Amino acid sequence: MQAIARLSQFVGKTFVIWVLLFAILAFFNPAGYTWLGKYIVPLLGIIMFGMGLTISKNDFAEVFKRPGTVAIGVLGQFIIMPGLAWLLATGLNLSPEVAVGVILVGCCPGGTASNVMTFLARGDVALSVAVTSVTTLLAPIVTPGLIYLMASQWLDVSAAAMFWSIIQVVILPIGLGLIAQMLLKEKVQAGVAVLPLVSVVAIVAIVAAVVAGNQEKIASSGLEIFAVVILHNGLGLLLGYWLAKLSGLSVAQRKTLSIEVGMQNSGLGVALATAHFSPAAAVPSAIFSVWHNISGPLIATLYQRFKNDDAVANRSDSTKH
Repeated sequence: MQAIARLSQFVGKTFVIWVLLFAILAFFNPAGYTWLGKYIVPLLGIIMFGMGLTISKNDFAEVFKRPGTVAIGVLGQFIIMPGLAWLLATGLNLSPEVAVGVILVGCCPGGTASNVMTFLARGDVALSVAVTSVTTLLAPIVTPGLIYLMASQWLDVSAAAMFWSIIQVVILPIGLGLIAQMLLKEKVQAGVAVLPLVSVVAIVAIVAAVVAGNQEKIASSGLEIFAVVILHNGLGLLLGYWLAKLSGLSVAQRKTLSIEVGMQNSGLGVALATAHFSPAAAVPSAIFSVWHNISGPLIATLYQRFKNDDAVANRSDSTKH
């Protein structure tokens, strides 16, 4: 078990390499990876189940300790990224499928990778986990509503169908993870050490499936989509930081909200696009998944140089185990 845990840590630390490697392999040999397409939803469910195994009472307690700060992060997540997505889609006159795909990933909740990046950036980890948890729990209602509001001009959007999809692939697996954590207790802790390995395998498989299934689309317009994704992510990181600064938050909290706003649950975007629109609409989410695992470590390294307030730094350090 210890050997598997060490392998899991190694794979987790080299995550971006595996995502890039298999995205390239899937692009040049799509036939070898298209079969993964039918497993996208179950794979995302496994990732969310893992999130349920790791959520603690302290994560929710943080919401009640600092409701105003958490609310700023949640509102930033659900206003900045969807708004940027809509502006990019309309301003750059993107094709309907790509436009919907960009808006879709923009309307998703925060991704769990943001918690790791916040830790590396010496941000407020407790705040990061709280914002990710709240946006994830709100996703069944907020995400379909935002997509319906912003993407209906391009394609038909069924908010009700997406609501049930998010319940099935996000809320239900998280709930099962919480139940398993309560029932099995110490036994779960042994399994948690393997979660990075499981999550990396699942995300790599999702990205490879989308790249393989849309090889021609990526070959013809991949650079355009990549440019949009980089803009979307970069502006999200910047505006998240500014929002926190304008709200009078500390340096550690500015780092945290920057990363929370800029990083999305792109796996959910892939699942929703595949289920409710078209494989091509999943391409922006897949590329976002590749890119934010490059930009995340880069921004975390930059933010390490930003000096924290002592009080906040100490509070953040106390969350590190």
